[in-house]
Amino acid sequence: MPVGFGVNEGDVAPQSNLPAFPVSNRIPGVRPNRLENLDDLLAQAEHYADHSMRNIGRLPPTLFLIGSKGPLMYMPESLADESDKDDFATTARLMCIAHAATACVMALEAWAKFAKPGEEFDEMEPPSEAFDRQEVVVLMGESHTGQKQKFLPIIRSDNGKFFGLGESNAPSMDEMKGRFAQLLPTKVPDEGIRLVAKAMLKVKGVGRVTQVPGSGVRRSTRHSPR
Repeated sequence: MPVGFGVNEGDVAPQSNLPAFPVSNRIPGVRPNRLENLDDLLAQAEHYADHSMRNIGRLPPTLFLIGSKGPLMYMPESLADESDKDDFATTARLMCIAHAATACVMALEAWAKFAKPGEEFDEMEPPSEAFDRQEVVVLMGESHTGQKQKFLPIIRSDNGKFFGLGESNAPSMDEMKGRFAQLLPTKVPDEGIRLVAKAMLKVKGVGRVTQVPGSGVRRSTRHSPR
């Protein structure tokens, strides 16, 4: 049995060129009332990951959540350095609090390595430098009842172009840790905490919702705080 794994998200350089939206209550390809639990959200995140890989050749880190008023997705405009990644993780946690999320999924590309049966897992070796590394789409799902993960192998044609996503063959894990894990608060936030989170998002320039003409999509616009 594998005894460990490692993911090095910093080895990908996601910069969103999707004709999408920083924050939206419309997730492509599914009716909002069909997203009711973590399994639904994981399935939709996988669908979106395949869509993104086929259309732009990569998957920018994207947060999906089911909030008090329905599903939302959030994607940063760019992740140029470690500071941007930390900021995205912070924003994702604030999103989960502000919208009283009952489930969330973080989707991203990564290099992964897994310990083989009977072998000790080398935590000092970055996954990107491992001889047997795997290029995967990682789906890290959370709800108040537990965590679920998928590691979907990225299949490429001989010319290097994306062909499809394979079946997840990684062992199930009780817990994942890291920058983009454990996004849901440990306790259901009360209205006061939610208002504080919303205020912090506003300061960060996230959360003002406007209608995009002709798109049928609601998205947030970024603005500079006074």
